[in-house]
Amino acid sequence: MKYVLLILLIALLSCNYKTKYDTIIHNGLIYDGNGGTPYKADIAINADTIAFIGQIKNASAKNEINADGKAVTPGFINMMGHSEESLFQDGRSQSDIRQGVTTEIFTESSFGPLNATMKEQFQKGQGDIKYNVTWNTLGEYMNILERKGISCNIASFVGAGTVRRYVIGEDDRAPTQQQLDSMKILIDTAMREGALGVTCALIYPPDNFAKTDELVALAKEASKYGGTYISHIRSEGNQLIPAVDEIITIAKQANIPVEICHLKAAGKNNWNKIDSVITIVENARRQGIDITADMYTYTAAATGLTSCFPPALQDGGFGKLRERLQNPSIRKQMITAMHTNANDWENLYYGSGGANNILLLSFKQDSLKKFTGKTLAQVAAIRGKSPEETAMDLIVQDSTRIGVAYFLMDENNIKKEIVLPWVSFGSDEASYTNEGVFLKSNAHPRAYGNFARVIGKYTRDEKLMTLQRAIYKLSKLPATHLKLQKRGELKVGNYADVVIFNPAAVQDHATYEKPHQYSTGVTDVFVNGIQVLKNNEHTDAMPGRFLKGTSYKKDL
Repeated sequence: MKYVLLILLIALLSCNYKTKYDTIIHNGLIYDGNGGTPYKADIAINADTIAFIGQIKNASAKNEINADGKAVTPGFINMMGHSEESLFQDGRSQSDIRQGVTTEIFTESSFGPLNATMKEQFQKGQGDIKYNVTWNTLGEYMNILERKGISCNIASFVGAGTVRRYVIGEDDRAPTQQQLDSMKILIDTAMREGALGVTCALIYPPDNFAKTDELVALAKEASKYGGTYISHIRSEGNQLIPAVDEIITIAKQANIPVEICHLKAAGKNNWNKIDSVITIVENARRQGIDITADMYTYTAAATGLTSCFPPALQDGGFGKLRERLQNPSIRKQMITAMHTNANDWENLYYGSGGANNILLLSFKQDSLKKFTGKTLAQVAAIRGKSPEETAMDLIVQDSTRIGVAYFLMDENNIKKEIVLPWVSFGSDEASYTNEGVFLKSNAHPRAYGNFARVIGKYTRDEKLMTLQRAIYKLSKLPATHLKLQKRGELKVGNYADVVIFNPAAVQDHATYEKPHQYSTGVTDVFVNGIQVLKNNEHTDAMPGRFLKGTSYKKDL
């Protein structure tokens, strides 16, 4: 009889026992990241991990959210987030967090390794954002940023151009074998520190000075550690097709997965090439080459005003460029060059159609900030000089490359690219807060709206793809390509990077005229199980982590 009573007592206690979780998200429509049909369920989170997905009964949590009528998805991955400096100023990463981005990938260049000369250049070259350059290696920089406190996760590639500057400097010459070996050692070190692979931006010096065989050699080092090669390819305009062929050659010769940064056909004369690019990439994929791409959802690029001039003008570094732009005979040559449909360099002045299509975004000197938001043509008229002379004068006076937007792309091509199954999304911008020092310059609106436009404009409004497909391309696709462990998918045991939003309400608001405007519709965001956005308000939590590549060695 006593055993029967004991069993009854245990059963009674079991009925009254409630499972305890840190967070329960009730009644959400789950888009798990795999691209399949969404389903209604609850999600429970403990610490930094998804603990349960299904119908939760007899459970409680310190934090309970009713997500009825909302989508619940994995955190989005910004495949090209240039927040390396902005996160020093404000770690909340608000313009991206408010779009559902929980992970920023740093590409094109890297903030390490740095030698003494590079550290001095980094320190002196800062604009409105100020910070102390105390690190030497890429891993040290990433750890400093993590310790400072960030709301988003961060991961980085190591720059081929960065190690080139470290070993060779900024001169246009091929490395000796000894120099190439030194560059390989730097790649090895960065990979063991947690880099995801090798990156470069081949229209800009000094990256532009590297030939294919140099890039193959460095990519091979990353390949040894299971890394990826990701590149702003050598041309997005007149030499677009050869540039795509080059990245495929690197994939083959280095036996490495590759990614094309911000896929585009730049310049009206090149818009018709996008179909050929798609065919080339898809043929390569059918042959077993692991090639993907990312993109932003706007028709304007943003880079330096220096891209109006040949890279050879920067042989020796920016200081040499500035010096040359003050030479009367070189200035004459540059006026001619700016109007040349060049095949051996990426002439963005010509590609954009000229000064009316070049929008000035950021200056370092306070005396020039009054021109922010004006076109190069407008500033030229104000100053009573030609646009070509004005461009050169501004670079000399500001002593920077000057941030500008070039209107280069075709909206119809953007729509073609968005639906490609191998294309994910990257803002190619920093993540900002719309206050303080950030308001001293204009951002490209993609900083505030790139991901919201995928969900709102292109998926919901224009119906280019299903929402489950869009979520896959925002989360699982990039996580898989980059081998980010336990990210990009809502799955028990994965890290709890979770986004809650109303699909009917997601909307971008940033414009070229007024870029510092948050997107709306995303209500709640979790990073590593900690809520960083709650009922549309940032919580000031900083749970972001340095996400390391599979080659990371803890004892390095």
